[in-house]
Amino acid sequence: MSEDQKRVLETQLWNVANTLRGKMNADEFRDYILGFIFYKYLSEKMEMFADGILKQDKIKFRDVNPTIEDSQDYLDAIQEEALGKLGYFLKPEELFAEVSKRGNGNGDEIDLFGASDGGGGRTNFIIEDLQKILTNIQLSTMGTESEEDFDNLFEDMDLNSTKLGKNPEARNEIIAKVLAHLDKIDFKLHDTELDVLGDAYEYLIGQFASGAGKKAGEFYTPQEVSKILAKIVTTGKQKLRSVYDPTCGSGSLLLRVAKEVKEQSGGSVNDFYGQEMNRTTYNLARMNMILHGVHYRQFDIKQEDTLERPQHVGKTFEAIVANPPFSAQWSASPLFMSDDRFSQYGRLAPSSKADFAFVQHMIHHLAENGTMALVLPHGALFRGGAEQQIRTYLIENRNYLDAVIGLPANIFYGTSIPTCILVFKKCRENPDEVLFIDASQHYEKVKTQNILRAEHIDKIIDAYRNRTETPKYSRRVALRGNNSIAANDYNLNIPRYVDTFEAEESIDIEGIAQKIKALDAQMRDTDQTIAAFCAELNIETPF
Repeated sequence: MSEDQKRVLETQLWNVANTLRGKMNADEFRDYILGFIFYKYLSEKMEMFADGILKQDKIKFRDVNPTIEDSQDYLDAIQEEALGKLGYFLKPEELFAEVSKRGNGNGDEIDLFGASDGGGGRTNFIIEDLQKILTNIQLSTMGTESEEDFDNLFEDMDLNSTKLGKNPEARNEIIAKVLAHLDKIDFKLHDTELDVLGDAYEYLIGQFASGAGKKAGEFYTPQEVSKILAKIVTTGKQKLRSVYDPTCGSGSLLLRVAKEVKEQSGGSVNDFYGQEMNRTTYNLARMNMILHGVHYRQFDIKQEDTLERPQHVGKTFEAIVANPPFSAQWSASPLFMSDDRFSQYGRLAPSSKADFAFVQHMIHHLAENGTMALVLPHGALFRGGAEQQIRTYLIENRNYLDAVIGLPANIFYGTSIPTCILVFKKCRENPDEVLFIDASQHYEKVKTQNILRAEHIDKIIDAYRNRTETPKYSRRVALRGNNSIAANDYNLNIPRYVDTFEAEESIDIEGIAQKIKALDAQMRDTDQTIAAFCAELNIETPF
């Protein structure tokens, strides 16, 4: 039943999103619609929490207003509890459903913030009140543990933007319409066993990514790739102490790891850590965490440039996953040669290609019993210079590389280049070999995109976990010896180790020559017949 509920909710939310689609481009209306969904979620969680506290008093949170005796005492007590448990507070009149009613002419004519409207005309106009409510959610956390997690969370939702409409009336109309549609949708929050809304939210993020072109890579990793990374780092784990993504985007990859642990063993992830450079995407990641029920004390996501200004200095993590921006630029400042993340390698990754700088950063933060898996462009496997020196150090001196997995081309939004997954461990169970998997030809083509189906993912994971050798697909390669990694000068290009050559069928040259002779004879006979007809008709032959 939960799958059916999820599909229904996904469709409902996408239909609401399309209300804004004609107004602005994909990444802009994404911020508004996801923000409104998040506001509704916070409201419903607040109401459920407050109703539970007020149950013994036989009143509902929505009914708490100045006409009720001791109403302020009720609100003060609920606010204190909510800030500790939920991390934020909303007043009854600030709830999503109440604002939606007022915006669509179904509520009492009140001004939440004490301004006088001269006796009429403000009942349906909600933009100012709504903008203040979103600000008040943040302000309610000031001076509390959750302050950083809610700081400027709604800053990308400018309700006075002309993108929503040319004038305030037009903007108010579209916002009221969106709220009304969302208000009719049941998020199923009372069913604590399901995460229907969380899955639907992920679906929306994926839909927005599919239409965002090159920008999609800034905030989203295709779900199929996320599953592979998550399954790799959770292999043999019933519970994870911590998971970290240094380029976390919308946080979907972190959440996928937690989902994998739960599905695999019924376990959980204690703490989530991430860093994201883009401010808008950073806001989306925090919303995504909260909406998936991750308590604000359980996640620590920072907004900064991971390579230039790391924010989790001194911490190590049991699982690390990442889909860094491919061949990004970074400063490669000589000052980094004294940075513990890079100093032992003797060279810095090139300023024009930060791929191995991310690898070094992640290795530095990997716990001794941890596993890390990240996506890189194929060129990182074989490029020379500083990158070759870093690869050599990681394999020869540290022996951290556990597996190399080649993925099909054209599976990421915004780029068609082939990619690979590198898996690293500091304490490897198979220290004398590296597993190579060539999954580049195992996919399904859907329109212009290549898709990994469940059977393709399972094949990769089975090969990784069992370290099976399959002709033309996977092979365990020795570190030293003939045709070893060392013998290939630490070039990790997969075709050097997994032979996928398909011999063509032998061609019978003699038989083909005889067929050609026979055809020539037939053509001569046909030419003679045509010439005879032309002579009878007294016309010129066509040849």
